[in-house]
Amino acid sequence: MPLHPDAAPVRLHSPGFQRDPAGLYEMLRQVHGSVAPVLLDADLPAWLVLGYREVHYVTGNPELFARDSRRWHSWDRVPRDWPLLPFVAHNASVLFTEGAEHRRRAGAISDVLGAVDQFELRFEAERAADIAVDAFAGAGRAELMADYAGQVPLRVLAGLFGLRDDETAELERDTVTVLGDGPEAGMAYARIRGTMELLLERRRRRPGPDLPSRLLAHPARLADEEIVQDLIAVMATGQQPTANWIGNTLRLMLTDDRFAVSLSGGRRSVGQALTEVLWMDTPTQNFIGRWATRDTQLAGRHIRAGDLLVLGLAAANTDPQVCPVVPAGRSSARTAAATGGNQAHLSFSHGEHRCPAPAPEIAEAIATAAVEVLLDRLPDLRLARAPEDLSWRPSIWLRGPAALPVEFTPLI
Repeated sequence: MPLHPDAAPVRLHSPGFQRDPAGLYEMLRQVHGSVAPVLLDADLPAWLVLGYREVHYVTGNPELFARDSRRWHSWDRVPRDWPLLPFVAHNASVLFTEGAEHRRRAGAISDVLGAVDQFELRFEAERAADIAVDAFAGAGRAELMADYAGQVPLRVLAGLFGLRDDETAELERDTVTVLGDGPEAGMAYARIRGTMELLLERRRRRPGPDLPSRLLAHPARLADEEIVQDLIAVMATGQQPTANWIGNTLRLMLTDDRFAVSLSGGRRSVGQALTEVLWMDTPTQNFIGRWATRDTQLAGRHIRAGDLLVLGLAAANTDPQVCPVVPAGRSSARTAAATGGNQAHLSFSHGEHRCPAPAPEIAEAIATAAVEVLLDRLPDLRLARAPEDLSWRPSIWLRGPAALPVEFTPLI
């Protein structure tokens, strides 16, 4: 039941959220319970689902909480330049499909991703990591988010997509802009779409062992617009979240005493660090959204047909009703024991709209290779500023360091 049903909704785009999202989630739980009324940009109302069980329930019941955004009853209030339009404007992407159509579309994506050779993927991820390290290894310093964490998954995905180098650089900038939900998001999305349209036409003339070619040839007989939108979805959900997974893991290993020994003594803690990040600092903090298909109740809240729900993945992962970890005590052995091999987190969501297999495995292979190669190549890697001086990117959707400056012995 809501604790204070008449409490005013909270604006998610606030300095408080940017400074301390975990603190805001805790405050919302104390005031509102597991489902909190919030305001998005332009003061558009939504429900933020904070509880682990509630997120699990919402994502596991697509007939009640569906993905087709045309059900939203607030479209008449949405400004034309609303920065969240790329996330909610209905299009031909698999993200907005439902039922049998979703199974057809998601099945095609799973098939083409499943055709990726895992040994070749690991090789390409290590090669991309080595290329990135080579670019700064002689300088003795680097900014790991821009120079490394963002570069490795981008290069791997560019190879899977069959993109040219000039297309790849622009795509990275535009993907960051779109996921940052700023005023330039709409224009950046249009450029990404143009790149995918050109890529698809090129692959139609000259097929290759890449994702666009495989989607064109898939028995599901996807329309061009469907393929374009699905390529955008795969790129957006694959590049920046994986980059932040790498960055958050490196940040943890460089600031937490539990991982200090492993920086010069082996790899045993890399997998543990990657998993802990998914629990405690998941790259995708919140996901928009689901739309109620009819009036219903959720954690004592009356949800109306057409209401928008935001999935609070980060809040659910640290829900004290389920997770025995207290965020403030993350540096303790208790955190390691609780998250070590536990894969019950919701970082890849849940239900039929979760990240399609084997996307999480591909992301993990890239992230693991990136962390291991960096620590192997630069064993004395250390932060170039105090941990308390590190800041996070100002996004309510993604979680990643704004910068991760490091120093090390230059490689000659």
